Amino acid sequence: MEGFNHSRVSEFVLLGLTDSPELQIFFFVMFSIFYLMTMLGNCLILLTVQSTPHLHTPMYFLLSNLSLIDMCLSSFATPKMIMDFFIQRKTISFEGCISQIFFLHLFTGTEIVLLISMSFDRYIAICRPLRYSSIMSQRVCVGLVVTSWTVGLLHTLSQLAFTLYLPFCGPNVVDSFFCDLPLVIQLACIDIYVLGIFMISTSGVIALISFLLLLTSYIIVFVTIKDHSPTGSPKAFSTCTAHFIVVSMFFGPCIFIYVWPSTNFLVDKVLSVFYTIFTPFLNPLIYTLRNQEVKTAVIKKLSSQYLNLGKTTPRYPVQ
Repeated sequence: MEGFNHSRVSEFVLLGLTDSPELQIFFFVMFSIFYLMTMLGNCLILLTVQSTPHLHTPMYFLLSNLSLIDMCLSSFATPKMIMDFFIQRKTISFEGCISQIFFLHLFTGTEIVLLISMSFDRYIAICRPLRYSSIMSQRVCVGLVVTSWTVGLLHTLSQLAFTLYLPFCGPNVVDSFFCDLPLVIQLACIDIYVLGIFMISTSGVIALISFLLLLTSYIIVFVTIKDHSPTGSPKAFSTCTAHFIVVSMFFGPCIFIYVWPSTNFLVDKVLSVFYTIFTPFLNPLIYTLRNQEVKTAVIKKLSSQYLNLGKTTPRYPVQ
């Protein structure tokens, strides 16, 4: 253990997105706005679903949990990245780096299973409508969410099982704005070929297989909508299209980074920004703009809050 502690670096240096002062100011403003809007948008969906009785259904229960995960996924690295724009030497402790890897794989693993659960919910609702209430009970919905978090936890522990004990004796420069596993293990002082294969099999291949399963399920759903539900097809098609857009935005970057690692650092940075910042930001917009029920409920929620604020404003008689 002494040898391990002696060889391990105490911190990593993050190169960030750019070293241009002008771009750093631009990125600071842009990502600060994105992060604030992400938190507000997902909070609004959470509060709207919780406070609107007719949205207390399995689909919106799963959607509210997706909003919670998106808030977590957006928060594990983005606040530090925003603060680092004004720091010349961007560093993170070894423990902080491991924590980022832990939370990244926890939240992404959880979201993968939750997106599969949402796909299953839409499949049952459209392809087995008469059995929907009995299959998608409250107990099943809670079980799906618990399973999502459990799988996410097991997945991230499997990644850390070998990362924690790698000998990091230098260099310690990570060419990104956070500690991503494919970049960090390249800094180990041993041959990482076997570890790279393990990473691809546990992250990349799982993401690829999950995406193909989701793609197949949505194709079945779209065909069913077209053939058997002509009256309700616009609403069902809009809902499923929104789900599939979210699935594509989330899985695309993950598959590219973990199935074909060590490609191009610039491309990896863009993809990392996409699934850690842009996707959590766009999810609330996609679901509210393409789902009339959520859109109407959000507008009513905002209107009622505005009216309540107006009622509490003191009114003085005209003299």
